Amino acid sequence: MSDQTSPAPVPAHPWDRLILCATCGVEQAADDPGELPAVCPICADDRQWVPAEGQRWTTVGELRAAGTGTELAELEPGLWALRVRAGVGIGQHAKVLLTPAGNLMVDVPAYLDAAAVEAVRGLGGLAGIVASHPHMYGAQSAWSEALAGPDGPVPVYVSEPDAGWLARRPASLREWSGSLSPLAGLPGVSASQPGGHFPGSVVVHFTGRDGAGVLLAGDTVGVARDRRWATFMRSFPNYLPLSGAVAERIAAHLDRYDYARLYDNFSGVLGVPGGDAARVVHRSAARHADWAEGRMDHLT
Repeated sequence: MSDQTSPAPVPAHPWDRLILCATCGVEQAADDPGELPAVCPICADDRQWVPAEGQRWTTVGELRAAGTGTELAELEPGLWALRVRAGVGIGQHAKVLLTPAGNLMVDVPAYLDAAAVEAVRGLGGLAGIVASHPHMYGAQSAWSEALAGPDGPVPVYVSEPDAGWLARRPASLREWSGSLSPLAGLPGVSASQPGGHFPGSVVVHFTGRDGAGVLLAGDTVGVARDRRWATFMRSFPNYLPLSGAVAERIAAHLDRYDYARLYDNFSGVLGVPGGDAARVVHRSAARHADWAEGRMDHLT
């Protein structure tokens, strides 16, 4: 853990004992530090990284004791971001989609506490949890159990092609492939697996309160800083791009949806203002392919 000489904080909730990788923030199956792998498998993969000083682990309780917290922010009517302050991991902004039939968490924080659980419960709880890819698993088992209903823990939907990356298997695990419509039994909410960043990378589609289509794309489509372009990467921290063919395949896959706005798994959004997210994705895929396939080499 982060400090083996200090006494562990007394757990106030069952999730305080949950062990997380301090680099990616993904929950681990082991309850005893002595049972942990030498290196987090997700971070040893070429899409992630292990710190130069070596593998580090922490617990939700340690983070809480150190001052980690969460905040909810409304992105648009019916869509909220759940962010972690002073946490560990990749720093994703989980999305909570509100629907009349129930709510869906898309991508999962690498932390939870009583205030965060009550905040999500105050929005109406959860009918389902889905991570766009393994880097976004976060503390999904703990969230599922903390917001359990009369039928048990919240169902956790995991892409079958990526399920081998699960270090901790949620009690309510639902593996799936291809597409789901409705997702988590929520009318108007769909999911599919265009792949790319991971073979089972997921996007979620719904219709916003203004009637426009919205995509929650995780890392499948990365939003550029100027929000006028997008990118398609195998690894963001290691600057490893996908091929041009895969970028164009992803753009074509997304054509099954009518979407005006696209959110990534941080603060990036396409189509605000303008509603032109689909056009941006296509022209970005074409530009990506031009550079990846050598057609722009005359500029180098």
